[in-house]
This record gives sequence, C-alpha cells and structure tokens, in this order.
Amino acid sequence: MLTEIIHSQILILLILCFLISYSVGSIPFGLILTRVWGYGDIRDVGSGNIGATNVLRTGNRVLALIVLILDALKGFVVINLLYLFIITNNIEVILLIGVFGCVIGHCYPLWLKFKGGKGVATSLGAFIGFDFFIGFLICIIWLITTFFYRKSSLSSLISLSCSPFIVFIFYGYLESIFSLFIFLFICLKHRENIKRLTNGNEPKLFSK
Repeated sequence: MLTEIIHSQILILLILCFLISYSVGSIPFGLILTRVWGYGDIRDVGSGNIGATNVLRTGNRVLALIVLILDALKGFVVINLLYLFIITNNIEVILLIGVFGCVIGHCYPLWLKFKGGKGVATSLGAFIGFDFFIGFLICIIWLITTFFYRKSSLSSLISLSCSPFIVFIFYGYLESIFSLFIFLFICLKHRENIKRLTNGNEPKLFSK
C-alpha cells in the first residue's frame, strides 16, 4: 500500500512538472513582440514560424535577438524553478522531463492551435539550466557551426546531436536517452530544413 502511494505521488509529480514546463514553454514571445513592434502576425512572414530565426526575416536583428533570449529563458527558468521547489533523488530525470515539456510547449502551444516554433532556443536554455557546462558546450558547438556555415538549422541539428553524448559522459544512460529523444524531436520539427540542406538550397542567416 505504501509503495503504491509513493509511486502515485511520483507520477503526479512528473505530470505536474510536465504541465508547468509546457505552460511556460508555450508563451509565444515571437508572436507577441512582433505585434508590439508593429510587424503584424509573424506567422504571415517567411516560414510562418514564431521562433527567432523567422523573426529575423522581418529585418529587425535586435528584435530577433530579444526573442532568441526570451525563448531560451523559458527553458532556463523552468529548470531552475524545478531545482528550487522539488526535492527528490530522481531530480535529473524530473529536470529532463521539464526540458522536454518546455520544448513541447514551445513547439505545440495549445492557444496557437499547436503551431509554434522549432524548440532550439528553448532546448539550449533548458540545457544551460540543467547543467551550465553541458549547455555551454552545446552553445559553443552551435556558434562554431554557425560561424562556418551560417545556417541556423544546420547549427541547431549538429549542436543538439551532440547533446546525448555530452549528457552521457557527465550523467549516464537514462539522462542520455532523454537528450536523444529531444534531439529526435528537434529533427522532426526540422524535417523541411533537412530536405533543403540535402538539396543544397537551405538559406543562410542574414541572406536576403
């Protein structure tokens, strides 16, 4: 009986963590700020995405940077809140569920009919919140790839493809599996970009 109660409490905790993470992740900063700045609905621009890369297509680099930072902060804030208020021996697993919930919320926000961003900035922010050094390494890989190729999608895919290996080195199999799942989800959101990368017609950052 006691074991069943403990298991049910853990399940409730996991669901609650996911819902909180999802709610924060689904805040559409790209949509809100482009309207405030007078650019209208960002979903009518470029790819129709609400993320920073599509906001950059408005021509306002400062606005795109602000959206990038805020989307990353969603993941970072969620993970740190879980750190503060949840005490358990399985905190790493709960944090990674928080990462995944935040990314799902950003990509499939309920109040935008499940049409959101691609989750890269939110993932990076969440990884930094989960473990600063791991997040830092992933961001460095993203920056290096961007410097040489100037393709946001390619940088995102390469940097996040490294996350399962980096997480495995510092934590273990279970945490690495969560990281792999997040990477595969990001690949799913980038399937059109992958097609363009394969065909050699993926646009570069800052190109007209």
